Amino acid sequence: MSEQEQEKKNRKKKKHLSSLETERAESELLPELMKGLEELEKEKKHVDIQVCPNCKSPLVRRVGSMTGDMLAHMGWTPPKYECRECGWRERLVLKATNRPTSVKDVAIMKEAKDAENEKRRKEIKER
Repeated sequence: MSEQEQEKKNRKKKKHLSSLETERAESELLPELMKGLEELEKEKKHVDIQVCPNCKSPLVRRVGSMTGDMLAHMGWTPPKYECRECGWRERLVLKATNRPTSVKDVAIMKEAKDAENEKRRKEIKER
């Protein structure tokens, strides 16, 4: 790898880290999103909307194969998403929904909460 390529890679990494270290303010679009979901629920229409985990903005899109996500395009890895508002870029995305919660969803949430509590207990015991 040439020196210029290495320098460019380092600058990109620093830029990404600095964007993550900035204050995590919620997007101004979040209240509008919640109102929209409530209105659709009244009309008996259920939707899932991708939301940025960093700033809670609904301006999340899938990264294209030509801009750095060829493996996901080929089906080898999960797709990568990016937020147009804060620049966040990862393979995990949250979804805001107005769907009714099923028994299966509640069981999954309970398992996740139990696992989180168990992890905290172990950390406390280690101290």
